[in-house]
Amino acid sequence: MSPDRPLNLFYEEPDPDRWIPFDRHPRRLIRQLVRGPDQPGGAMRVFLNLRAGLDRLGAAYRVNDYRHIRRNPSELACVIGKPQVLAKIPTETPILFGTSIYSHPNDDPELPRRRPIRQVLVPSDWVRDMFAEVWPGRVSVWPVGIDTERWQPDPAMSRTIDVLIYDKIFWQREHHQRTLLEPLLAELRRRRLNVKVLRYGSYREEELFDLSRRVRSMVYLSRHETQGIAAQQVMASGVPLFVWDEGGQWQDPRYAPHHVQFGPVSSMPYWDKRCGAKFSHASGLAAGFEAFWQGVEAGTFTPREMILQRLSLEERARAYLKLADKYA
Repeated sequence: MSPDRPLNLFYEEPDPDRWIPFDRHPRRLIRQLVRGPDQPGGAMRVFLNLRAGLDRLGAAYRVNDYRHIRRNPSELACVIGKPQVLAKIPTETPILFGTSIYSHPNDDPELPRRRPIRQVLVPSDWVRDMFAEVWPGRVSVWPVGIDTERWQPDPAMSRTIDVLIYDKIFWQREHHQRTLLEPLLAELRRRRLNVKVLRYGSYREEELFDLSRRVRSMVYLSRHETQGIAAQQVMASGVPLFVWDEGGQWQDPRYAPHHVQFGPVSSMPYWDKRCGAKFSHASGLAAGFEAFWQGVEAGTFTPREMILQRLSLEERARAYLKLADKYA
């Protein structure tokens, strides 16, 4: 965008009233008093990292300036997410929509016909292919950047933890705990490695940041990822990954298999041999980990190089500006 035409960015977390009108305000205050400041989830992290990248480029933007967009409805609205923001934007306003939007376009298949959606942005190729089945010709890939200045190795920190297990297993948990997680822990115990387990949803980002500087490797257990920001943050810190990447069909039980059947998916859509190693099934876990651990001890993996090359804040913000120019 030109300097005299700042981006119009829109992002709000959904926070509806629950029991009585406007009760969201005291509930939000109580949550912050009890739990501390809100933790950025994946959607908020996309918004924050895009802004950080734009700041580094010196690009101008407005945030949630609904008055401006109502006065200038022909300007492009960049709705990072969530979908409820659309109700606050003039119906004739062209929109660059994404990436933190619907889990699947079946939530609103008629949206591009009802609103002037110039393009829908999603984080990776497999998500584009899935969304394009419902919104053909309207979907582009744009992953957000990673703050590689914050997430970097700290030479002053000793890496005393051999393996961090990142447990993001939601669906069929009992089955995967029995067939995957428990055999993994047994293998690591057999090797007498120092292990830490971090379960998704039960930690604050500061804890992952601290661990990223103290671990030698990470085992990443997730059925599929649209981008995998937490994994990329850890890779930016120089930590190689051993990734469970089964592929196959999309598993979200809210949609699959009764409404949506799509595959293949990926647990780590941004990847090359510098990042570590993958295994697809529990049967290949022990042999796969043996080869991976040899690489860890030999120092052959360089995951930070991949993040710097493909997913820096500046590079991804620059790509977003090009998309905004194209669809304005």
